[in-house]
Amino acid sequence: MDDRLWERIEPLLPVIPRKPHHPGRKRLDDRKVLCGILFVLYTGIPWEFLPQELGYGSGMTCWRRLRDWHAAGVWQRLHETLLAELNAAEALDWSRAVIDGSHVRALKGGPKTGPSPVDRARTGSKHHLITEAHGIPLAVTLTGANRNDVTQLMALIEAIPPVRGRRGRPRRRPDTLYADRGYDHDKYRKLVRDKGITPFIARRGVEHGSGLGVHRWVVEQSFALLHWFRRLRIRWEIRDDIHEAFLSLACSIICWRRLAKLSLC
Repeated sequence: MDDRLWERIEPLLPVIPRKPHHPGRKRLDDRKVLCGILFVLYTGIPWEFLPQELGYGSGMTCWRRLRDWHAAGVWQRLHETLLAELNAAEALDWSRAVIDGSHVRALKGGPKTGPSPVDRARTGSKHHLITEAHGIPLAVTLTGANRNDVTQLMALIEAIPPVRGRRGRPRRRPDTLYADRGYDHDKYRKLVRDKGITPFIARRGVEHGSGLGVHRWVVEQSFALLHWFRRLRIRWEIRDDIHEAFLSLACSIICWRRLAKLSLC
């Protein structure tokens, strides 16, 4: 793990004091456990097969730590921290945002799963993502595969955190929003306008070639980066909060890579 990334994560982790009278076994170092979590995220390996000889601890230890840190809001705060740094570096383009959804199989079922309309009704989930103009993830949500994309339109806009990093009030809203035909509904166009955002949504029944793809392709690129993490290509977790923790952590890593690239320029 990059030392600079760890410097941003460490202050966000909750401090667990040892009991003076019954200390028990010494708690495994947080950085080593996080490396184990990242190993699972990158490779998709089952928790029980996590190689302990690498010093990551047991898969159960990493699983519990991921659960607890997600419940404590660590990954969300990390994502907001990195977005603020990107905003301060003028790397976020708020002139437009792009939204889309992507199906993944959920082989073990669980909450936020459903029959997939594009996978012969097999059980699946859907990742919903909103990015800024360059494809940097602003927010991500998880639903069942049978949920229509448009139902998550307002939820994703509301999920954009207040992004600091520049003088003035934190930024939460893009100027415009681009989406495909799956979001074509006049009711939602009005709701988007009520938020002060101008919607550019392709209409059903109109021939392809609207020109919106010139701007919308960045969200497909972001999904490719998100699903580059093998643990996110298929949902193996029955618990939805564990899969959401991986999603949030992956978005933070994508933001970190963009920030690290800027620092090298």
